Amino acid sequence: MMAEADHAWVLGLNAAHVSETGPLDQAGLDALLATACHATVAGPEAGFLIAIDAATAHDGLNFRWFAARMDDFVYVDRIVVAAAARRRGIAAALYADLAGAALALGRRALVAEVNIDPPNPGSLAFHARGRFHAVGEAHLAERGKTVRYLRKELA
Repeated sequence: MMAEADHAWVLGLNAAHVSETGPLDQAGLDALLATACHATVAGPEAGFLIAIDAATAHDGLNFRWFAARMDDFVYVDRIVVAAAARRRGIAAALYADLAGAALALGRRALVAEVNIDPPNPGSLAFHARGRFHAVGEAHLAERGKTVRYLRKELA
């Protein structure tokens, strides 16, 4: 689980990857954690994941895209693994942990979005290996990006 002592490095890691995740300050993190069904960290400063259940009132643009089309999911609001900790299975472990939590909530899928413009080929490849499939795309003009919406069915 994410402890208050983790907040500073989580915010720093998010800031280092803001083009992929979007901006986040302490007030935003506090609000996100208040609605999260799952918020966890991997090792000391290695990575983190924050997710929102479909039944939660959440005003995020991408979450709303999924909520308008389905009701059986847990949404990955953000996942970041530090560059020095990549290729060690951390993201896969964070997702596996989330899948267990989602199943315990009675959810049948994990959903997420990944930038396709500007491109994020590493994340797209990771999600493809993890059996996520595309369910839509959207151009977010106000954010200057295009995203692909992904879904993974859980057993």
